[in-house]
Amino acid sequence: MFKKILIANRGEIALRVIRTCKEMGIKTVAVYSTADKDSLPVRFADEAVCIGPPPSTDSYLSIPNIIAAAEITNADAIHPGYGFLSENSKFSRVCQEHNIKFIGASPEQIDGMGDKANAKATMIAAGVPCIPGSDGLLKDLNDAKKVAKTIKYPVILKATAGGGGKGMRIVWKEEDMEAAWDSTRAEAKAAFANDGIYMEKFIEEPRHIEIQIAGDQYGNACHMSERDCSIQRRHQKLVEETPSPFMTKELRKKMGAAAIKATKAVNYEGVGTVEFLVDKNRDFYFMEMNTRIQVEHTITEEVINFDLIKEQIKIAAGDKISGKNYEPQLHAIQCRINAEDPQNDFRPSPGTITSYHSPGGHGIRIDTHVYAGYSIPPNYDSMIAKLIVVAQTREEAITKMKRALGEYIIEGIKTTIPFHIKLMEDESFNKGVFTTKFMETFEY
Repeated sequence: MFKKILIANRGEIALRVIRTCKEMGIKTVAVYSTADKDSLPVRFADEAVCIGPPPSTDSYLSIPNIIAAAEITNADAIHPGYGFLSENSKFSRVCQEHNIKFIGASPEQIDGMGDKANAKATMIAAGVPCIPGSDGLLKDLNDAKKVAKTIKYPVILKATAGGGGKGMRIVWKEEDMEAAWDSTRAEAKAAFANDGIYMEKFIEEPRHIEIQIAGDQYGNACHMSERDCSIQRRHQKLVEETPSPFMTKELRKKMGAAAIKATKAVNYEGVGTVEFLVDKNRDFYFMEMNTRIQVEHTITEEVINFDLIKEQIKIAAGDKISGKNYEPQLHAIQCRINAEDPQNDFRPSPGTITSYHSPGGHGIRIDTHVYAGYSIPPNYDSMIAKLIVVAQTREEAITKMKRALGEYIIEGIKTTIPFHIKLMEDESFNKGVFTTKFMETFEY
């Protein structure tokens, strides 16, 4: 087992990893930018190293600075959390070169799954259902029009190096293709320095359902059931739950088997997520594989009573996974609490928290790094907390979430708490009747 792990991240995920490491008897190193000098991860880690100024390019994305911090503290492993360098194959490779264990996927696995066109080809070869689309990257505009005519409109153009909702355009008819083609390529080049584009059939009325998986270096793989992430805005998830209200036992069995096929197809080592779009007929299609821990891993932990960060660390250290496929025994919901103003198009709301009170009681979990007096910097993602509830049924979980949200006090900034309260009172949400388009008509 590792003696010391450096956490190459910030905020609640850094604190989350530190907590599990402490329980495992592993020393921890926090890295931080000058904007995060007063953060809880810095306070609770065994050691802390400043790696640069506030811009993430000069700190949390600076591979030389992070490797230097690991070397001067004698860390034998690095946990990347999510975001930042968690799916960066170069970082994974540099860790290998410096004999530091990267707690995540290998460079080859990250490259294989990070390139969406390659990932799709791999999944088709493995027999995992995929959305009809182009055979790899599109050559040019004429090629795009030709493929669209074959698979029929509507279609969606996607950047092969895409992520976070960037580099995607829905095209409803041929007359719109040229403008969509030009804007998608331009956005992809600006965001990812890669203007490679592929095309898929656009699935109408979809659910976004992902399967949590784990694989070890001995070829074993298992799944830990599903999470429904359909409540999202601009491809950014707002609420996640497990089990999905749309799920059936038969569908879970099929999707779980497909996720394991995907995991084994790339000899995946670590915990990860296989993401699917599920249409109104419960036909499902591979979307992508995330080769890291997910923001919403918390709800899976609650319904199967399992520490996924601990499993990540154990797998990286060479342990075998249990090999068991897990079924959810309870119902859990997670609301992402963002420092945003939902009444003003979810505009970020950085600033100092003047008053903070967190809800409590049975079945309530909060993953956060903020406190009264904490100043939220404007440089990073606006998520400041995750509120998780777990109960016997979905109805009880929604009731519990409403109660917890009503107790949650964060003053001095705007947050998405009022939005979540309204969502929990929505009739369609309560009935479990929603798709990824829900937020387009939801009034808040």
